[in-house]
Amino acid sequence: MTGSDAAESPPEGQKFDPIAEAKRLLRSTRWASLATLVPDSGSPFATLVNVASAPDGSPILLISRLSAHRKHIAVDPRVSLLYYLSKKGDPLAHPRLTLNGHASIVDEPAALANLRARFLVRHPKSALYADFPDFAFFRVDLESVHMNGGFGRAAPGLTTAQILTPIEGKSELIATEAGALAHVNQDHADFAPLLAAAFGENSGHWRTLGFDPEGVDLGNDDVILRLPFPAPIATPTELRQALVALAHAAREH
Repeated sequence: MTGSDAAESPPEGQKFDPIAEAKRLLRSTRWASLATLVPDSGSPFATLVNVASAPDGSPILLISRLSAHRKHIAVDPRVSLLYYLSKKGDPLAHPRLTLNGHASIVDEPAALANLRARFLVRHPKSALYADFPDFAFFRVDLESVHMNGGFGRAAPGLTTAQILTPIEGKSELIATEAGALAHVNQDHADFAPLLAAAFGENSGHWRTLGFDPEGVDLGNDDVILRLPFPAPIATPTELRQALVALAHAAREH
């Protein structure tokens, strides 16, 4: 048995919710380890990539045709991603999420515009090269997941359906994300700092990064803060109501 699987009781008073933790990692991780398969030999190849999330939580990657892993994916699209948020102390004591699936290029115009915007708002420096002809955006369609919350907190039985966000019937909400995001950041610039401060995050320039049916993402230059809604939303009107409620709760915090 390895250290990551060692049976050790969670700290007293702390409850581990593997689904909530997996959803948080999906939305708040900016970088991940990507493993691909080398053609012919089938050997695993690991590298580090920037990641973002689609409205349903599926990973978004921006990959150059010149990279080794892009060449691997062209032959065999199977990939594995390891999500981990660096914290103090023993790395094996903190949550990490392993995702397995197939990576494919996104070329449908509406989907590409949405995923491109969601990726670049989290990685603004990538705008310098995102439109170079050798770069393309990929979406990873998940097939299996493994959540490990730290010592004694493995949750191998999770399914992709449990950690992804249902988006059926919510196309209007997804289509209005860009406009709503611009409105909040331009006309309500205090929204993100207000919510971040309520969670003890006072340093850095906070801004709103995106919305989806289950929550809102805030970020500064260092971290992303995921704030789940009390209940899933489906329309732009419900989004406005949810954001107003979050701001009201933060002011009373």
